[in-house]
Parts: sequence; C-alpha cells; structure tokens
Amino acid sequence: MANKFNIRSKSSGKKKKGIVKLKGVVEKLQKSLLLGKKSYDEGEVPKDVKEGHFAVIAEEEDEMERFVVPLTYLSHPTFLSLLEQAADEYGFDHGGALTIPCRPADLQKILAQEMDKMLARAHVN
Repeated sequence: MANKFNIRSKSSGKKKKGIVKLKGVVEKLQKSLLLGKKSYDEGEVPKDVKEGHFAVIAEEEDEMERFVVPLTYLSHPTFLSLLEQAADEYGFDHGGALTIPCRPADLQKILAQEMDKMLARAHVN
C-alpha cells in the first residue's frame, strides 16, 4: 500500500521492529555525517552543503535530483521513513550524497510541507 507520496508503509505488526531498525538507520546517518565533517575540514564537501545540512539524491525510475536538506528534517516522520527505505535499498556504505528512493517531486513536496510548518511555528512564537 502506498501513501500520498508513493512511500511504502509498514504493517502495524512490524512497527516495533521498524522503530528499532529506524534507530539504526539514523545512527548510521549520523556516523556518516560525522565522517563527512572530516571531509569538510579537508575541503571536499560541496560549497552548497552548509553546516547543519546534508545532501540527498531523490531517485526513482529514471528521475533523479539532488537536494541539500537541513538536519532538522531528521525528525520528520515521512523523511525518516524514506531513510529507512534508503538503508534497505542502497545502504550507507557509499561516498557522496545519500540516495533516497522517492520521486524528486514527492521529496520536494515533503520538504516544502515541513518548511511551511517550521515557518508557521516561528511566526506564532
């Protein structure tokens, strides 16, 4: 079954296993980002990837697009689901940007929705 963003959902019986697996995915991503900091000190990170951000590539079928994403998106449930799928499909053992199994247009919508929420919270405060 797919949701609005063409992201495969897990059955409720696998929820606990999924949460444990997701923690592992986030830990691997954090480790990868820390290793990326060393590369940053050596000047190897692209200039558009500013501190507090990471690069991802949204790829599905023949569509591919690179995005620079703030670290705050690591708490977004839909984005975390994409990271779990990325771990299943691609792993984290490659250099460069993290590949996300999602149409670029769908990732753009996810990022825009979260940005709208963050701006609304900032406006209220």
